[in-house]
Amino acid sequence: MCLAVPGKILEIMGDDPLLRAAKVSFAGVIKLISLTCTPEARLGDFVLVHVGVAISVIDPQEAEETFRYLRAMGELDGLDIPSPVASPPDEPRRSPAQRDEGGRITASTLSP
Repeated sequence: MCLAVPGKILEIMGDDPLLRAAKVSFAGVIKLISLTCTPEARLGDFVLVHVGVAISVIDPQEAEETFRYLRAMGELDGLDIPSPVASPPDEPRRSPAQRDEGGRITASTLSP
């Protein structure tokens, strides 16, 4: 059985649609993920990831539902998963691209 796991995009690197990548948080575990199949993905989005590739952008409620299923299967035992829908409503979801000195789009460069 194959499984796609939701994660939250923390940082996006690259502008070329075929080479774009992101640092994605899975319950605090950060992985570098390809965004080749999800050119619409933006900083702060939740994505479903399968074998290192984001295969779709999902809303926070769908991410929460997926986490519930994974918990029920025992796949998240020992992990503290924050609720995606518990984010403050004024948290920026999509913002104009802001880059750090290395040219990467980062959460730390977002302005409220």
